[in-house]
Amino acid sequence: MDQDLQEWQESLREVHLPRWEELPNLGLYMDQVITILEHYLEPVFPEGEKILTPAMINNYVKLKLIPKPDKKKYGREHLAYLVAITILKQVLTIPEVRDGIVWLAEKVGPKQAYNLFCQEQERELSALFQPPEGERPAGTEVLALRMAARAFASKRMAEKMLELEYTLRQ
Repeated sequence: MDQDLQEWQESLREVHLPRWEELPNLGLYMDQVITILEHYLEPVFPEGEKILTPAMINNYVKLKLIPKPDKKKYGREHLAYLVAITILKQVLTIPEVRDGIVWLAEKVGPKQAYNLFCQEQERELSALFQPPEGERPAGTEVLALRMAARAFASKRMAEKMLELEYTLRQ
């Protein structure tokens, strides 16, 4: 198990989420969007997991998480939103994802917000196996517990920050 975990750790260190400038800036149809997003995101999702479906994308449009496509075609902005939403919905509710995206985009602009998201996600994936300062590396059982505790604490922190930002807007 340790060898498999070490190989996975190395693969996470190599994860590169495409920056705004690297996303295709041309109209893509739904099936093309799904294919390209699966390519971008497959390194961070369990093998065989359905990452994105047409129904999900249609729901995101209905919920106004992403803009409507232009004549059934999706562009760079759609792809950026979909990368962020697909990852963030793993730990936040859809309303929290929407609030967080809106909040960050208002602060720094959509392009910078997306690039910052990619940078931070890559940093966190790469740092997963680093022991806290002053501690020795843990065995897999302790590491699993540590990751679950970190996930809970990080999720609560994100929720609280979004709640406070939402309250300030009222």
